[in-house]
Amino acid sequence: MARIFSFRGKSIEELQKLSIADYSKLVTSRERRALKRMSLGYKELIAKAEEAKKSGGKTVKTHVREAVILPSWVGQKFGVYDGKEFKEILIAPEMLGHRLGEFAYTTKRVLHSAPGIRATRGSKFLAVK
Repeated sequence: MARIFSFRGKSIEELQKLSIADYSKLVTSRERRALKRMSLGYKELIAKAEEAKKSGGKTVKTHVREAVILPSWVGQKFGVYDGKEFKEILIAPEMLGHRLGEFAYTTKRVLHSAPGIRATRGSKFLAVK
């Protein structure tokens, strides 16, 4: 049995018909404030996303990590900048109300190897590479 997605009691089709002002009433206060005080970059991102949706679904590259994910973006691909490269993200319905930056981590896990030459007292007996 397939589970039907709902966000605050509304289906994805109902959410996509809502305006940004109506959608902002359904999200938390922090996201509502971000949607109300939309920056110029965020407005440009919304326009780029609409244009990409019409043109056939190409990836929308952006540096606006603080953008709140909107219902009209579900199914689209975004390239979110993590400080070094653009991480490609496919927007799923479960991501609604979150920020784009939450899905493109800026730091990687550090994997340390063996100690280097002269790193410890015992490493002086290791062969030089």
